[in-house]
Amino acid sequence: MSIYSKIYEGKAKILYNTADPEILLADFKDDATAFNAQKRGTIDNKGVINCQISSHIYQALEKQGIRTHFIDSPAPQQMRVKAVKIIPLEVVVRNIAAGSLCQQTGLELGTILAKPLVEFYYKNDELGDPLLTSDRLELLQLATKEQVKEIINLALKINEFLKDFWNKCSITLIDFKLEFGLDTQQQIILADEISPDTCRLWDTSQKDPNLRVMDKDRFRKDLGNVENAYQEVLQRVLAVCKL
Repeated sequence: MSIYSKIYEGKAKILYNTADPEILLADFKDDATAFNAQKRGTIDNKGVINCQISSHIYQALEKQGIRTHFIDSPAPQQMRVKAVKIIPLEVVVRNIAAGSLCQQTGLELGTILAKPLVEFYYKNDELGDPLLTSDRLELLQLATKEQVKEIINLALKINEFLKDFWNKCSITLIDFKLEFGLDTQQQIILADEISPDTCRLWDTSQKDPNLRVMDKDRFRKDLGNVENAYQEVLQRVLAVCKL
């Protein structure tokens, strides 16, 4: 496939044009960042692992009627995707208290929430991706009220699927981040990736608070064995997808 100019490089991926203006090539990187890129490093084979996990999950989501930007994976670390206009919102769905939710509310780590919590963050590195209230979201005109309602409904539907999917992998889904974009028909579709970079994942069989972590918190908190954890997640995903 002919690749043209690089059009965007983010923390985890590089996007390239292709011969088809409606198709982009996403190249997944081994770079790792945390705390709004204040901490930087690399995780061996992360690009390949995250690309393959995302590819399988997107295909499973498509079967559930969730439209995504995924087309195919022409190479282990590459994904062909539909070109979309990204809505500048990071949508976080929380099932169990962890991370900033604990820090900002005082909830104890591991507290099971009575219902999933959907939060919106302004996708803006210069501002540190701040948490938005509904009024601030409306003030900034980042999405219409109708789009926000649709995104919430999609996020909750995706959450129900992912909780069951990860459970089949003997993994508990703590929380995760989604991004959405508008396709050429101005329809909202799921974009970005779903991987240990964007999900908090705990090994269901492990009780030790450090050993159970199977996501980027291993990098954030210097827990070690980051690649091994990511690789284990991939192997479990592949096993479930073969069923």
